[in-house]
Amino acid sequence: MAKAVIINGSPTAGSRLNAIMDFAEQSLAAADFEVTRIDVAQLPPEDLIHTKFGSEHIVKANGLVAEADVVIIASPVYKASYTGVLKTFLDLIPEKGLAGKIILPLFIGGSLAHLLAIDYSLKPVLSSIGARHILGGVYAVNAQVARKEDGGFDIAEELQERLDSAVEELIEETRLRMQRN
Repeated sequence: MAKAVIINGSPTAGSRLNAIMDFAEQSLAAADFEVTRIDVAQLPPEDLIHTKFGSEHIVKANGLVAEADVVIIASPVYKASYTGVLKTFLDLIPEKGLAGKIILPLFIGGSLAHLLAIDYSLKPVLSSIGARHILGGVYAVNAQVARKEDGGFDIAEELQERLDSAVEELIEETRLRMQRN
């Protein structure tokens, strides 16, 4: 069984990003992936800010990354880039911690103005920690994820189609890699 970890870089518990992560998680689970999630904002702030590599929480989170075949990096876009809380966690992943992983970025922002945030701000950092197989990713705008009165979300059909396509590519790439090994 393939293992996936979703790294949630949102500092906000009720973020629209949750709808996108849930969509990916459900799709992967339906394809028999074991999926876990790291909510970076739930890690002790002092461990993140003071780069406590030996913290039990950081060691556990990095263990989930190490065991995963697939890593989904999810973040809202703030100030033309991914969140600072996500960066603090990425700084704690060992130098080659993403080597051999298939990576899928999932970003959401207020407008299309930051569409290239995945390519220009995230991918260089991921490459520096060993990622070599980074899929194109999905960038969504807030307007594509509507809040419902019950607290849930509705995802626009066009975004659902792009998410389906990206997750299907992730599943296919993972299965091909597992067959070769």
